[in-house]
Amino acid sequence: MKIMIRKLASHYQDVCRGLLFSGITFACSGLIAPCNALAQAAAVPSDSELVELSLEDLMSLEVTSASRKTQSLADTAAAIFVITNEDIRRSGVTNIPDALRMVPGVTVARIDSSKWAITARGFNGRFARKLLVLIDGRSVYTPLFSGVFWDVQDTMLEDIERIEVIRGPGATIWGANAVNGVINIITRKSIDTTGGLAVAGGGSYEQGFGGIRYGSELGGWGAVRAYGKYSNRSELKTEDGRQANDEWDMGRGGFRLDGKTGLNSFTLQGDIYGGTESETITLPAPANPPGYSITRTADTKVAGGNILSRWTRALDDDAEVTLQFYYDRNKREIPHVLDITYDTFDLDLLHRFQWGGMHETSWGGAFRFVDESFTGSDTLSLNPGYRNEKLYSAFLQDDITILEDRLHLVIGSKFEHNVYTGFEVQPSGRLIWTPNDRLSFWGAVSRAVHTPSRGESDNVLKQSAFPNPAGPLFPPVVVSVQGPGNLKAEILMAYEAGVRIQASKCITLDLAGYYNNYRRLIGVNTSAPQFVAGPPTYLLVTNTLVNNKDGEAWGGELAADWQALERLRLILAYSYTSLTDSAWANSPEHQVSLRSQLELAKNVELDLWGRYVGASQDYQRNRLADYLTLDVRLGWRPINTLELSLVGRNLLHQHQQEYRPEYLQTQPSAVGREVYGKLTWRF
Repeated sequence: MKIMIRKLASHYQDVCRGLLFSGITFACSGLIAPCNALAQAAAVPSDSELVELSLEDLMSLEVTSASRKTQSLADTAAAIFVITNEDIRRSGVTNIPDALRMVPGVTVARIDSSKWAITARGFNGRFARKLLVLIDGRSVYTPLFSGVFWDVQDTMLEDIERIEVIRGPGATIWGANAVNGVINIITRKSIDTTGGLAVAGGGSYEQGFGGIRYGSELGGWGAVRAYGKYSNRSELKTEDGRQANDEWDMGRGGFRLDGKTGLNSFTLQGDIYGGTESETITLPAPANPPGYSITRTADTKVAGGNILSRWTRALDDDAEVTLQFYYDRNKREIPHVLDITYDTFDLDLLHRFQWGGMHETSWGGAFRFVDESFTGSDTLSLNPGYRNEKLYSAFLQDDITILEDRLHLVIGSKFEHNVYTGFEVQPSGRLIWTPNDRLSFWGAVSRAVHTPSRGESDNVLKQSAFPNPAGPLFPPVVVSVQGPGNLKAEILMAYEAGVRIQASKCITLDLAGYYNNYRRLIGVNTSAPQFVAGPPTYLLVTNTLVNNKDGEAWGGELAADWQALERLRLILAYSYTSLTDSAWANSPEHQVSLRSQLELAKNVELDLWGRYVGASQDYQRNRLADYLTLDVRLGWRPINTLELSLVGRNLLHQHQQEYRPEYLQTQPSAVGREVYGKLTWRF
């Protein structure tokens, strides 16, 4: 193995030395300015005490998502942003999707009360499929469309340690579908959450929510915690002010056990959830003139659970081996549309070791088995209705120290075999140069693929029906979307570069730029109308999915953190995204987020969060207006174990539509003003 790695490193070393963009240096000029005051960042409440975290500490935060090993944020050769537990607490958000609005380069658009469209660096959609999402190392994508049902991804927000967000490919480590980014949600170890926690609140939209968690040590060798939470959300309104009929409620519970004996550490955790979500959907109905559609309120039932076990053994010379297994079950029933159940079994092995004085090598393999059962309708069907999928994968990555503590070259590749396109290879080369402790430059070249999903390969979807343009005497027209079963993988070649600057003890800057070249993107071929004899009688226009598009995207992202005064911290995120085809809808060019964290007094906090999202187009090329909004949070800790907060969200507009769905014609809702109060008690 050593000989193989040496040859691989020698082959790529000269190539990857040229990855840094020469123009980065000028972007840094003028940014380093003196600070008028040195200060501490806001206090982070833990279960037992308040822990202070300076901006220097933030740059040295340990992350794991980029290379599946622990490394500091400043030493990571990727565009990575970390949402800390303190960021979540002071933002006032009540769900994970809204927390992701903090991240530069990530687009979050609410569709209705329980649905979001989320992506990184373009290609947003309800079924966005180029973003891999994990919770504690467990992939939460659905094989139905290789995306995420965000309504069922939740936990106690107080138990989230951090959310690591990589913009750009992560395929070398995480595999197919980690094309435009990776989101890794990491919860706290149970030893860090001993004692009790109770949360309760309610308001104009968040009608009622609450949760309780209790953790305990287990004789010095480990700890365990268990939690339960429930939320009930009222309906939003449509853009024209009507009731949207999209209220929903959800309950969940879970546990986590962590232990360590000698050189072995282990984790066992699990969750279970269930709930009901209302939505208004419009289904094509060629037998229902004159509109040839039916609009009804559907109560979607969701349920599921998971269990994960992970064992790690420390070896000599800072080496380790990790074995992880999880089982995940998801069930979703949309009346008159679909009833689907997925059972996923995943086994993963990782081995990391050092050798030769300059190499840190990671390799591993995985096997995933998905058993899926689908019952469709006249609107949506999959053929066959039952199917199982097997995914085999392996990866090899080497972190080569060229100059100790200064210059590192990281090369590797993922190798996968799937049931749709067969064998896929996803290599990358990354270089990071750290001339001093306050400055680092990085560059990367990566190849990533999106493999077809079940919904793209096997589907038949009646998308819409409308009167025949030739007149009322002619049969109506039905438009369908159909998967041919022989799609190829979409391919991305990504070129990235970035710089991180610790300008002083009170200013940090993180700048990243990218150019993405896409090939074999999935588009459609439209057939000539075909006459379908009744009843009902109609003309069928079929859009068959094919790999007939290429495209380009480029842009940049800036994250800045400034401790302006001893009691005032400002956090800025800006992103620019340019796409060559305006049909890639719902991706605004400009996005800005500015957060202010102010300590009014020793135990009183005032947090402001302003956001601007530029205009975009929906999938019918209708313009979605840009918008500016503001969130405000006022927090008070009368005693160290009790926190009261009052939160106002989306205060600058009464009704703002953020997205128009492209399929299954869910009636979109408009996000509006809301106010809620929250109590958090640690005991």
